[in-house]
Amino acid sequence: MANQAKPFRYTISALLCMTAMLFAGNATAEEPLPKVLVETSLGSFEVTLRPDIAPETVSNFRQYVADDYYDGLIFHRVIPGFMVQGGGFDPDLRPQRTRKPVVNEAKPTAKNLRGTIAMARTQDPDSATSQFFINLVDNSFLDAGARGPGYAVFGKVTDGMGVVDAIASKPTGQQRGMANVPNEPIMIRNITLLP
Repeated sequence: MANQAKPFRYTISALLCMTAMLFAGNATAEEPLPKVLVETSLGSFEVTLRPDIAPETVSNFRQYVADDYYDGLIFHRVIPGFMVQGGGFDPDLRPQRTRKPVVNEAKPTAKNLRGTIAMARTQDPDSATSQFFINLVDNSFLDAGARGPGYAVFGKVTDGMGVVDAIASKPTGQQRGMANVPNEPIMIRNITLLP
């Protein structure tokens, strides 16, 4: 009788081992968050995107990146102690043609903290297209629920925030009826999806 119980005990042990291997496989199968490299005339910085909190916004941004849309555009609105904004104008401040707007995915839990990247928009919450901004400080008044629908955070600068601070330090003025425009164009040379 003791000999008959042994094969059963080994089978249970093998099943437990296989189950543990399956669970371990699932834990490592999660895809890493996508990253982009933003190359500017003042240096480069890296942004980690968050499709887990703003899937449509990230998909929209990635499509613009894939289309090389941002190459040669500028940071056209720079306000120290607040944010830097780009992705909509060329160096002559000509607005660029965009695709249709995306729905506002702002959430109270995705906060506009220093270093986060969010979508710029008009008074219409669902009007964001290509323009984005990077928060230079914690801007809680831009969070969903603070003063309305909020601004959709879809990533964070995870390397090179000093470059963003350098952009913010440049002198600005009024040009073509627009305020806070850098006196010397700050170019977005290229945005590429990192492997």
